[in-house]
Amino acid sequence: MSILIDKDTRLLVQGITGKEGSFHTSQCVAYGANVVAGVTPGKGGQSMDGIPVFNTVQSAVESTGANACLVFVPSPFAADAVMESAAAGLDLVVCITEGIPTHDMLKVGPFLKSRNCRLIGPNCPGVISPGRCKAGIMPGQIHKEGNIGVVSRSGTLTYEVVHQLTQNGLGQSTCIGIGGDPIIGSSFVDILKLFDKDPETQGVVLIGEIGGKDEEAAAAYVKNHFSKPVLGFVAGLTAPPGKRMGHAGAIISGGGETAEEKIEAMRKGGIHMVERLGDLGRAARDLFGDIMS
Repeated sequence: MSILIDKDTRLLVQGITGKEGSFHTSQCVAYGANVVAGVTPGKGGQSMDGIPVFNTVQSAVESTGANACLVFVPSPFAADAVMESAAAGLDLVVCITEGIPTHDMLKVGPFLKSRNCRLIGPNCPGVISPGRCKAGIMPGQIHKEGNIGVVSRSGTLTYEVVHQLTQNGLGQSTCIGIGGDPIIGSSFVDILKLFDKDPETQGVVLIGEIGGKDEEAAAAYVKNHFSKPVLGFVAGLTAPPGKRMGHAGAIISGGGETAEEKIEAMRKGGIHMVERLGDLGRAARDLFGDIMS
């Protein structure tokens, strides 16, 4: 098993005819994803490498049976694109777009909850279940099928972590970048709940960063509800307060948001912590060695 996506996922791509959308769609298809449709308003009836393009998500879903969406729509229109997918009945929307205005995202959460649609992102690398499906922009070749779940706020750190896991013989069940914006669709706890129910996932690597309270919430959930081993890393030990570091959400604005405070909370929650990223592969091998695959 895997979480969120698998070989049965029928993927639709919003913004498929744009530069980023067309490139990454071809990469997903090359990896083995079943991309059944694209959506670009005004370009319905065309095709992109044999994939039919529709004017609306609703018409694409009705014609192809798509059940998940990957969004590459420019930031001024991305929130509406996400809500359009939810309105069309899709269960999962993965939004790659960065720079979506915060006031736009404030409308998205309540809309999706009313329609039972899960959002990953925005400003994220997406989701991959190695050997099954890729819905995102991550390099597929560094992944390996296995039993370790990966969830991260950072895209590039996700790639580094996955590479280290693979180099140490640890395959992954599903890898998810939840996004680095202040308002995102799915939290660490949301994803941990899914990993907890997945019998294939036998351990989890959780990658956090400064800013916000998501890591602390994850630590509390692991301590009280999660039975599988968790290895953690928090980026930003040297970040100064009040300065944004990369992601819009990576800014220390209050108590409990520094890397040191997050690391302490995660340790208290029973998460095995690594303070140097270069040590993560070895630490994962030591922690997860008995479930290598």
